[in-house]
Amino acid sequence: MTDTSIPSADQSVDEETSASTETGEGTPEPREKKAPADSDLFRQSEIAADYVEGLLDILDYDGDIDELVSGGRPVVEVVGSRLQNLVGQRGATLEALQELTRLAVFRQTGTPSRLLLDVGGYRAARRKELAAVAKNAVEKVKEHGEAVRLEPMSAFERKCVHDVVNAMSGVESESEGVEPNRRIVVRPVSD
Repeated sequence: MTDTSIPSADQSVDEETSASTETGEGTPEPREKKAPADSDLFRQSEIAADYVEGLLDILDYDGDIDELVSGGRPVVEVVGSRLQNLVGQRGATLEALQELTRLAVFRQTGTPSRLLLDVGGYRAARRKELAAVAKNAVEKVKEHGEAVRLEPMSAFERKCVHDVVNAMSGVESESEGVEPNRRIVVRPVSD
């Protein structure tokens, strides 16, 4: 029987695990991961842009599509007015569109993609909001010396918070729980 499964979206940003193969004794043996070349990543962004353009046509939405490679991953940005419906409440629709777009890339390349889709600058704005949330949590932890649990967040949101917390001294962050209720806990560094 053929396995047609693909990696979960939850592994995409902040929880990627290295692949392993089973040896005869049943112990996992790490498999070396080869980073895709920029040309491969740009090809993924082109495939994704074509897919998103088709969706916009079907939905009769106008938007300019930019495809690029940033931070070692393919990125597609859709810019235009009246795109809020593609973002949805707290980015839920955007996350779903990103997963569909990743599936479209996977179907054409046979390779899982770490594609990042942004619509109307939502992710950039959300990063700024999350940086403020992370800094506020760090201040509370330093002031009271107790762990602070944040609200449940998507993988993208958790990654943004982890990045801010990890850049500060005296605190650490960890994700806990199960999707869709996975959240970050910020705590003082244990000595």
